[in-house]
Amino acid sequence: MIKVTLVKSPSNEVKTVKATVEALGLKKIRQYKILEETPANLGQINKISYLLKVEKVEE
Repeated sequence: MIKVTLVKSPSNEVKTVKATVEALGLKKIRQYKILEETPANLGQINKISYLLKVEKVEE
């Protein structure tokens, strides 16, 4: 499991970046979600890694 925290605002980013942030379930800065390590999630995290803080979480 991965804990993903939004640390930077996507307000000045292109639409695809904003859509990826929303697809991960993040709306506000310092909001976090616990996600599974699926290839789809890892690809989304990799795309917007400069906006996120990613931590490994034990179940």
